Amino acid sequence: MAGSSRQQTHMLYAEHHGWLFGWLRGKIGNASDAADLAHDTFVRILASRHLPDNLGQEPRALLAHIAKGLVIDHWRRQDVQRVAMEVLRHLPESFMPSPEERLVMVEALVRVDAMLASLPAHTRQVFLLAQLEGLTLKQISKQAGMPVITVRRHIRKALLACMSTL
Repeated sequence: MAGSSRQQTHMLYAEHHGWLFGWLRGKIGNASDAADLAHDTFVRILASRHLPDNLGQEPRALLAHIAKGLVIDHWRRQDVQRVAMEVLRHLPESFMPSPEERLVMVEALVRVDAMLASLPAHTRQVFLLAQLEGLTLKQISKQAGMPVITVRRHIRKALLACMSTL
């Protein structure tokens, strides 16, 4: 990182970290998570290896934009984790995964959820009908109102997306 960029990042942090932390705390209501997300926001900026030459009159807009994405990811992760834990509560004790296995499971589910969210709506719908409902290509074609060849293309696209998340 160039010296001036490093200095600009340091100044951005020094001048706006407190504001960002307060803003995030108001959004998520938890000081610990807000601190983590504020930290992650600046890590994203550092990882980009450069700041825009001109942050404008309001550099907080950049910080808020990055932080909003992180907040959405945080909420999505919480939702996935809550559902996973609810499912696990119904398992017999002998089948209960260890804390490490639960963490790996939640991480995998978060990646799958993000992958599904990134798919176009028709692709996601077709893929879920095939995978969760077990419908055949013809059944999906009829239900979705699209030709079988199009259903096949959507499923292929979703499967490629699944493989890229591994």
